[in-house]
Amino acid sequence: MPKVALIGFGEAGETFARAAKWEGAKGWDILPERRVAMTKSGLTLGEDCGEVLATADVILSLVTADQALDAAREYAPYLPQEAMWLDMNSVAPQTKAMAAEAIEAVNVRYVDVAIMAPVDVGLSVPLLVAGNKADDAVEKLTALGFTDVRAVGSTVGRASAIKLCRSIMVKGVEALTAEMVLASSQAGVLDEVLSSLDASMKEQSWAERADYNLDRMLKHGGRRAAEMYEAAEMLRAMGTSAAMSDQTVAWHAQLGGLDMTEPPETLSAKLDAIRATPDFKGEN
Repeated sequence: MPKVALIGFGEAGETFARAAKWEGAKGWDILPERRVAMTKSGLTLGEDCGEVLATADVILSLVTADQALDAAREYAPYLPQEAMWLDMNSVAPQTKAMAAEAIEAVNVRYVDVAIMAPVDVGLSVPLLVAGNKADDAVEKLTALGFTDVRAVGSTVGRASAIKLCRSIMVKGVEALTAEMVLASSQAGVLDEVLSSLDASMKEQSWAERADYNLDRMLKHGGRRAAEMYEAAEMLRAMGTSAAMSDQTVAWHAQLGGLDMTEPPETLSAKLDAIRATPDFKGEN
């Protein structure tokens, strides 16, 4: 099995480490409390990032989206030649291209990886990989225990483009949901609006959908806002309007910043809690 090192230990890194229990795996995070979490999850720490990376065959970069490029540039000098840097962060294709340039400059193989579903399913989460070493990356990730890995092309950024284009819809629907339920609740017509939507979309009640979408934003809005910022940057680079994506960033950032990691269970209680939060503003 490849010798693996994790850079960054948020939700994804911790979930993967606990599910895989990789023997001899090492890890590094700039936050001391996350390094403590690494040891509790069975990872070995070094005195510094250089010691962690020195013997790694495969490095999983799982930092926050706004730190993905900085991490590639900062850690590149410490990477063993012929190692493989798997950039699993949700960033724009052009950001991954710049990260690839930094990594490949030190003779390390760079692969664009997109995580295509919530990571709570562990190693069965769908992964898309792209780059000139994509086929090798499929083998490495499979050896590490991931069970749903697919190469989607030889161009770095292609996997991220698939993910972020999809995210425009997924996160956009969540942001529209927040705007819709808050407005209709304020107008006293929430039940009627949800029932009307049910009439056209039967696979899931809109009360369930609205509750779920708000839950995701309140728990993970900060991370999802960072991802949607990258999606908006991608659209601007394409010369395409990013108006909806920009507003999706704002909604996710606002609701994710309400410090509500354990939201109330019901939709009505969530709406009341949002309005009662001193930091909530009804306008973006």
